[in-house]
This record gives sequence, structure tokens and C-alpha cells, in this order.
Amino acid sequence: MKIEINHVTRYSYAEPVSDSVNEIRLTPRTNYRQSCYHHEVWIEPVASLFTYEDYFGNRVHSFSVSKPHRELAIRTKATVVTQDQNRDSLPKVSLREQQELMRSERLQNRYIEYLLPTAYTEITEELSAYTTGFEVGPEGYYEWAKRLSEGIHQDFTYDPDATHVHSKVSDTLRLKRGVCQDYAHLMIAACRSIGLPARYVSGYHFVGDLQGGSADFEQASHAWVEVHVPGTGWLGFDPTNRAEVGWRYVKLGHGRDYKDIVPVKGVYRGTSRQTLDVAVDVRKLEE
Repeated sequence: MKIEINHVTRYSYAEPVSDSVNEIRLTPRTNYRQSCYHHEVWIEPVASLFTYEDYFGNRVHSFSVSKPHRELAIRTKATVVTQDQNRDSLPKVSLREQQELMRSERLQNRYIEYLLPTAYTEITEELSAYTTGFEVGPEGYYEWAKRLSEGIHQDFTYDPDATHVHSKVSDTLRLKRGVCQDYAHLMIAACRSIGLPARYVSGYHFVGDLQGGSADFEQASHAWVEVHVPGTGWLGFDPTNRAEVGWRYVKLGHGRDYKDIVPVKGVYRGTSRQTLDVAVDVRKLEE
């Protein structure tokens, strides 16, 4: 499916600021499930862009604005072609083979950054207690991850006012509420607690054609989880919407947690009084 994304981030300052240094991670990746055919970035005030790939392979644009300004606008436009993944065509191994692979040094060394807890995905007694409610059956870790995703969707209430950008898994478990970032961190922590590599994904979710009860809510800028199922590979799960990742999802990048893949971040010199406005439009183009 061909999808177009327009993303505008605008900072307005109460007084002129200067020496603004920024990084943005807003370029869709090209991988086995999607291809980014077009991507543009505009900065106001005009600034030169420096582009590189970070440790996780995400495309990063960095720029600086030295002169005084009272507004900073970042606009991006992308065209991406996505597709569903045929689960039946993926390689599969037995549960015993999966467990042997999970214990192997090769897997642990290769995916160590997706196995260790972080500040966002801390493994606590409460987290371990919640995870024990999901047993690994003979069908293996794909079905386990699917049940975990569905369980988080059922056990927690989507509430944009309950948490904030720095909330941890312990906060989510205590409140039983959160947003996509919290749902993703919880699922990642649960996977890592049993030795299953998992990573945080930032991107967009097209829901423009869903009607009535087909979706719990509409949110264009989104976060979900990729789990490395031993013997199969990385598979995407969206616990917020109780869904497996398919053509509706456009991936920007991944990391250990939200901190690794913040879409826009930076520093500047000047007043702390600012307002932020973000507008995202995700639409399906005619084939």
C-alpha cells in the first residue's frame, strides 16, 4: 500500500532564542516490509542538514540555528510503500530449538542491547509477577508474544493524561493506564525478563479508513514493539491496538527504548517559555 506522511513540528518561544542544536529521526526505513521512495525535510529558519546513521541504523538529520529566532519549524514529507508479511512463509523451529537458541552465546551476544533492562524498561518484582501470567506453551514464543500483546491491551486502559514522557514500567503497572509508549515499554520489559530480545519502534499508524469500533482510537504518530522470535526473526506487535504489524504501519526507527528514538530533540540558549505544536497527517494514496 502506498502511504504519504506529512509531519510538522513547530516550537514557538516567548522571547528570541539562539544557538539551537537539534537532531531529528523522521526518515522512514527501507526494509523487508516497507520501502521509502521519497523523503523531504524543511527547516525554518533555513539551516544546513548533516545526515548520518546512528548505532541502531536509524537515519538522523542534525542541524543548528545560531541566529536569534522566535519560532522553529521542522517539516517532513515521505512516501512509503508497505505490505503485509506472510507469517506462514516464515521459518519456524520447535520450542526446544527456540529455547536452545535463546540460551546460546551467539544470540545473546548479537542482541545484548535488546536483552538488558533500561531506565524505561526496568525489571521489577511487579513486572516479573505480571509476566508469569503468560506461560510459554508448546507452540513457542511467537504465540506467547501475541498473547502478551493482547493481554496488555486488555489489562490496561489507554489514557493520555495518566503518564508522561518519562514514565517507567513501574508507573504503568501501578496506574494500569498509559499510552502507546507505556504499552511498548511494558511489553519490552516482559520479553526481556524471560530472555527474549525486544526493541522499541517509532513510526506512524494509518487508521484513516477504519470506522466505528474497528479501532479504539486514532493516533498517527505511534510506537510499538518488535520481538526477536528465535529461529524466525523480528516480528512486530502493537499492544496498544491489539494488532500485529502489517501494511498500516510505517516504521521510522528502533532502539532499546524511547530515549534512543526520540523523533525530535535538541537544546538552545534562551527562555524556557515555549509552546510545542505537532501535526501529523497519514493518508493512503491511490494505487
